[in-house]
Amino acid sequence: MWPYYPELLAAPVPRYTSYPTAAELTEQVGAAERERELARVERDASLSLYVHIPFCREICWYCGCNTGAANRRNRLSAYLEALDREIALVSRKLGHRGIVRHIAFGGGSPNAIAPVEFVRLLQHILLSFPHDDPQIAVEVDPRILDDQWISVLGATGVHRVSMGVQTFAPHVQQAIGRVQPATMIESATARLRAQGIESISYDLMYGLPEQSLGDIDDTLERSIALAPERIALFGYAHVPQLLPRQRRIDATRLPGQAERFAMASHGYDRLTAAGYEAVGFDHFALPQDALAQARREGKLRRNFQGFTADPSAVLIGLGATAISSFPGAIIQNEKNAGRYRMRLSAVRLPAERGVLRSDADRRRGQVIEHILCHGQARITTDMLGSAADLELARLADYGLVTFDGALLRLTPDALPYARSIAALFDAYRQPGAKTFSNAI
Repeated sequence: MWPYYPELLAAPVPRYTSYPTAAELTEQVGAAERERELARVERDASLSLYVHIPFCREICWYCGCNTGAANRRNRLSAYLEALDREIALVSRKLGHRGIVRHIAFGGGSPNAIAPVEFVRLLQHILLSFPHDDPQIAVEVDPRILDDQWISVLGATGVHRVSMGVQTFAPHVQQAIGRVQPATMIESATARLRAQGIESISYDLMYGLPEQSLGDIDDTLERSIALAPERIALFGYAHVPQLLPRQRRIDATRLPGQAERFAMASHGYDRLTAAGYEAVGFDHFALPQDALAQARREGKLRRNFQGFTADPSAVLIGLGATAISSFPGAIIQNEKNAGRYRMRLSAVRLPAERGVLRSDADRRRGQVIEHILCHGQARITTDMLGSAADLELARLADYGLVTFDGALLRLTPDALPYARSIAALFDAYRQPGAKTFSNAI
């Protein structure tokens, strides 16, 4: 069991899938800056693509994704036509520079579109960008994962499939608006393996309404028995002021901070005892999986998909709300699907907001990433203000960090506090900010 220091977890902190974070994006940075960054991509640079499908058959109450109901056929068709235009436009701006090595489809639920539409979309991407046997990952909703979709995932060479499992407890599923029997997950896992999918990932959650430590243990036991190569165990972020759909969740039935901490700690102990390697603070992977290998080899990275083995410095987001990450900027597409389509109808890059990365941003971003991925980072005195310096001294008194000259190391007990420690090097954070979720 990790030591519990509630005072260190009191302040909400970002998940740090980028630095600066999405909270720093402004409308002063947009299409012109995205075009400039695309023009700077070198000919042999490794590229990653993220393709956003902002639709689901059903909208889960807990979900923080930018997604809408896939209830009108023409709505999906119009969006996919716009996505085709963006693919073609970005391809032209790149001018055949860069080599695509990773493609991730997320949402929403990519399998909310028809399998034939996914095949056509993937073919368009592969014809539009230079590529070298790219690793392809797809997020799926198991409630609508039929045999045709599973066959297509196998036939198109998809390497990894991520399933939103969240919980196996029926009463918790009812409380979050996502009912999916255990037999559904078991069947989907078996059929994906039969199609030769190399890596299966489960997304699980703690801190959900009505959820107990026993519910977490049962969900972990069932997951371990099915042996997915990766398991992500996320803490539910209840921010109904930002996500109106979460107002359907009874906040009085949410576990408290101490209960959340116990759930996260138990998850860590249970999964590592079962042979999973801890990757950062909320990902777990079997030893043979690429994520675990990257951690052991010191090559683990963090991007908008979370912890990753992807080394690419350039990630190009395609689709409404998708975020592109370049060495010099982070730029997000228009969130509203209608306005996204309108911009592409005018043959304009649909970038809506962003932030430029200064040299200081890049140095701080590297420190934050190293803390989260490797548990250590080399810091310089200009990164520390008096408040951060005092906080680090307190963390050292707690036995959570040590110093070897300029090298800051987190002790094993510091893992649940990693995001809070990383936040000390975030020059944009303001005391008392409520924009972010619980630290654990």
